[in-house]
Amino acid sequence: MSATTFPRMVLGALLLAPVAASALDPSAASSVDDLLEQVRSVNEEESAENKKRLEQFRQEVDKQSELLERAKATLAAEEARADELKALFDEGEKVIPELTQKLADREGTLGEVFGVVRQVAGDTQGQFKNSIIEVQFPGRVGFLEEVNQSRTNPKMEQLEKLWFMLQQQMTEQGKVVRFPATVVTAGGEEQEQTVTRVGPFNAVSEGKYLRYIAETGKLVELARQPASRHVATIASLEAGDGEAGFAVDPSSGSILSKLIQAPSLTERVEQGGAVGYVIIVLGILGVLMALYRLAYLGVVGTKIRRQVGRQQPDEGNPLGRILSVYDDNKRSDTETLELKLEEAIIKETAPLERGESMIKVLSVVAPLLGLLGTVTGMIQTFQAITLFGTGDPKLMAGGISMALVTTVLGLCAAIPLTLLHSWVSSYSTSLVQILEEQSAGLIAEHAEEGNPGPELRRVAMG
Repeated sequence: MSATTFPRMVLGALLLAPVAASALDPSAASSVDDLLEQVRSVNEEESAENKKRLEQFRQEVDKQSELLERAKATLAAEEARADELKALFDEGEKVIPELTQKLADREGTLGEVFGVVRQVAGDTQGQFKNSIIEVQFPGRVGFLEEVNQSRTNPKMEQLEKLWFMLQQQMTEQGKVVRFPATVVTAGGEEQEQTVTRVGPFNAVSEGKYLRYIAETGKLVELARQPASRHVATIASLEAGDGEAGFAVDPSSGSILSKLIQAPSLTERVEQGGAVGYVIIVLGILGVLMALYRLAYLGVVGTKIRRQVGRQQPDEGNPLGRILSVYDDNKRSDTETLELKLEEAIIKETAPLERGESMIKVLSVVAPLLGLLGTVTGMIQTFQAITLFGTGDPKLMAGGISMALVTTVLGLCAAIPLTLLHSWVSSYSTSLVQILEEQSAGLIAEHAEEGNPGPELRRVAMG
């Protein structure tokens, strides 16, 4: 063997055993013999390791075979058991119809009776759920649902409990009772309060009506209470002093929920809009003016009537000032005196009739403004119809409300203003008539006597 052939053989052995060559360290070999020795040593180690792995694999194969045998045995046992259960099931299928028929024969009409019981429980469940009495006696709805959904015949205890609940409901419907309960206030807070229940109709607490929410099973304070005439009856009911008048809702809350939706007086006025407020302001202004004029005429009339019974003129009243004019011109001729007295009467008439025209104008303007509000409201209504159609009446309610409310406000302002104007006008006319009568009497006496003295004047004043 040549020197070049041996290294080639060693290199071939290294290529045939890559795993062993990976453990070699050629740099540690000082010669080819050392390298060959390393290859031999690595091959021996690898052979020992492979034998160990092969032995371990054979042991695992034996274990897997043993497990496979056990699984086959278990499968055979389960299959045999399945056959037994199937046979038992088939026998049960044959026996069930016979037993069912025997049960039906033994029950007889009890099946129909129990069906009626379940039906009654279902109907009563809906009634109890929506009844305000459930707040005082909670938990009844759950029991009724259990009886209604049961697929077995009810027991005697269930039948007795169902009878007791029906009797309890009938009894409580005719009572007015007080009991503690959780009330949800208008602010959303839950508070323990003493609730007064009037049969199945209403519940009140601390002077306010309550509403029963079936979904939550709680009493809720109405965010908006009905009219004061209804709320005022709660105090006598909660006092419990014998018989008490109380506004009862026989629909168990339906009428009350509609009643609180009715707008109050303030809300009705707000529906009139700006025109409505203008009518109210003018109406109040006219009434105040009329009342002021009546008070003024009343004071002046009192002074005039007092002057009629006096001989000495008092310039603090119209008649006294007219008599003073007579005293200043009593030596004049009749025509001159008549003109002087007419001039004095004209001066005194203006203050007595002041403000009447304004009251009359306001009594006429108020219904005209009401007509303006009516037309404006109808325009809004037709605009809503044009944009949204007639499908939703609520869209037209605003304009119609404005039309009707402004009409009512206009009439409410015009009617009292018309009456007050008539009253003020007649009052002032009566006072002016007194002045004219007294003046005519003085002129007549002056014409008859030619130049009467103070005695004739006093007769005219009387």
